Amino acid sequence: MSRASGGGPRVLDAELAVPAQCELAESPVWDTGRQLLLWVDILAGHVHTFDPATGDRDVFAAGLPVGAIGLTGDGGLVLALVDGFAVADIRGGRLTRLPGLTTDAGVVRFNDGKPDPWGGFCAGTMRWHPQGSGEPPGAYGGSEPGRLYRLAPDLSVSELVVGVGVSNGLDWTDDRRRFYYVDSPAGGVDVFDTDPDRGTLLDRRRLIDIPASEGSADGLTIDADGCIWVAVWGGGELRRYTPAGRLDTVVRLPVRQVSSVAFGGPGLGTLYITTARENMTAADIAAQPQSGDIFCAVPGVTGRPPFRFVPAATNSGA
Repeated sequence: MSRASGGGPRVLDAELAVPAQCELAESPVWDTGRQLLLWVDILAGHVHTFDPATGDRDVFAAGLPVGAIGLTGDGGLVLALVDGFAVADIRGGRLTRLPGLTTDAGVVRFNDGKPDPWGGFCAGTMRWHPQGSGEPPGAYGGSEPGRLYRLAPDLSVSELVVGVGVSNGLDWTDDRRRFYYVDSPAGGVDVFDTDPDRGTLLDRRRLIDIPASEGSADGLTIDADGCIWVAVWGGGELRRYTPAGRLDTVVRLPVRQVSSVAFGGPGLGTLYITTARENMTAADIAAQPQSGDIFCAVPGVTGRPPFRFVPAATNSGA
């Protein structure tokens, strides 16, 4: 449903899509071939699958907390587990840890990620503390222990961004020349220039400011028009910003902890929005009983097929 907003941004209302009741749903991705929505429940270590056409649902346990997933070129999954990378088939079979990186799971965990336009998989870590806890963030490149990593097609791992508090939303433009990135405690969305051939990150700067009084930037995606959809954790909203950083559309949700978003459905015309009930009190949950569910909205614009992780040698066994 759309509402007039007195000359301000367009306002839409989200609807319930899946009564998932996750602790911390994140990393939604649409499988265009199978027409399925996938997402993770991070702390439970679960990967969920939903078929909107039939209502069928499935879930598998990764055995460890799982911060993010992405699709592989052969139809499997790449996973950012609590402390490193893995691959599996779409149902979680033949899950295999990959060498090259093991982080200190006592200090940080993987939180969000997705495949990039060059066939790699980018995912970042965060300190073990609640979002919005009020702990002071470090400066860019400072003492924060989080990192944004890239798993390359040859399975080598490199660091893209250091000094991160809560590595979160990320996406690339179709021309491969801009990369949008969220470090949640830093208060907004940053943009990098990117080398279109190699993906090298250059010239980081702030594009979108989200005041702490309104919540914090979380997961994000880009639509076919190049606009940025940002989940606002603690604010009960999903927001669309133009490439110039102007607020264009607001999707209201009946829960405050909005974690991420992906386009899916026929023609990629539906927004699927993940939410969480992490660290909520019994009173909070009574007031927001749909926290942890998956919501949807039809915004009148479409998304793009997700990028896929394409290893040089097939490892996912899908």
